[in-house]
Amino acid sequence: MPENTVTEGKQIRKKVSRKSQGEFATSKDRPEILSFIQQSNYDRLQDLVPIRHARMSTSPFAFYRGTASIMAYDLSHMPNTGINVQAIGDCHIMNFGGFATPERTLVFDANDFDETHPAPWEWDVKRLATSFVLAGRNNNLAEIDGQELAYTVAQSYRRHMFLFSEMSMLDLWYMKFDIETLASKTKNETIKDFLDDSIARAHKETPQKVFYKITQEVFGKLEITDQPPLIYHTFDVEKDKEYMRSFMSYYFDTLQHDRKWLATKYEIVDVALKVVGVGSVGTRCYVVLLMNDKKEPLFLQVKEARQSVLEPYTQLSKYLHQGQRVVEGQRLVQAASDIFLGWSIGPAGRHFYLRQLRDRKIAPTIEHFNKALLEAYARLCGRMLARAHAKTGNSAIISSYMGKSEAFEEAISNFAAAYADQTDRDYENFLKEIKAGRLAVEKG
Repeated sequence: MPENTVTEGKQIRKKVSRKSQGEFATSKDRPEILSFIQQSNYDRLQDLVPIRHARMSTSPFAFYRGTASIMAYDLSHMPNTGINVQAIGDCHIMNFGGFATPERTLVFDANDFDETHPAPWEWDVKRLATSFVLAGRNNNLAEIDGQELAYTVAQSYRRHMFLFSEMSMLDLWYMKFDIETLASKTKNETIKDFLDDSIARAHKETPQKVFYKITQEVFGKLEITDQPPLIYHTFDVEKDKEYMRSFMSYYFDTLQHDRKWLATKYEIVDVALKVVGVGSVGTRCYVVLLMNDKKEPLFLQVKEARQSVLEPYTQLSKYLHQGQRVVEGQRLVQAASDIFLGWSIGPAGRHFYLRQLRDRKIAPTIEHFNKALLEAYARLCGRMLARAHAKTGNSAIISSYMGKSEAFEEAISNFAAAYADQTDRDYENFLKEIKAGRLAVEKG
């Protein structure tokens, strides 16, 4: 590591000490929870907003998943190192998982980039670490176990950032976390069984399986099955054919040439609105069924892209199209991205991005994880996040700032516990607003 970067990293400690990374206090002018929620609900589909509230109300952990904007506000009112990376933005435990690369290898990586934007690197670390504390509480682990999970995330991040700072840039960009290799190397039987089971399930998650799960034939015509209020039709493909053609044409032009050639071999058969996740509920998200002349299905997910929750507290996005912001950020951070990843413009000039739906995706059931699995997951997430930040930021300066002692992980562990407590308080206030009738709820 060059001496000047070591010195620069240590100099930053004089402005923002490592110990201070463990401190948390809300700002005096922090808005009430009702205000945060109402602002986040702006321009969502109002008939779906009660479903969003209901999903967020199930636990502090679920509430945390749906309120990245609150944490962005809180982090922006605290000192930071000023070292920016391509931040994931909504960096929590549930936004990591497995999926197939274009080469059909199963890899572990971040998989949600709705909020990606350049921002201080420690914001991602703090959000990820806090999510592990909340996951531990959600799974009825001891409080000390949750703090140890946050500590493990930060320690893995620090140690791997140092290793990545010593690597060549090309080696770093070629690096992938192959899940089958991870499974073969682990000595823990519980973790190995989990990975083997995940791999087996992922290989079964083919477009054909999705096809039989969510489609039906009506009067000789294939269509996506309505399952209101979670899946329902808002477009008529035949009546809106010209609009659909324009939307897809714009999208095709955002793909590289060989992928555009492949995508244009498919025709739209049906489109339906599909409610997804927690934080995304109420935004305009669709599933599109396409078929080629061999009657082979391709499912695309179309998600509305709004301004990143980080942008108001950092700098304006260099992309005028929010879908492009998501796509370009994802391509920067991930080791390999979906070949159908692109963007387009929808009704009223709304921005969207597109990707494959459930392409051999591994979405771990975190609520069933014991301490051993959560610890292994914490190490893996910390490692993956370090690689993502090393690709898009100054890894040598970040590493030298954290240093070789355990001061950084001790601080992050303290912060995560404190912010998890704040999330518990915010969650209780959220439930009070629901009980008072100021926030509607509907199961879905």
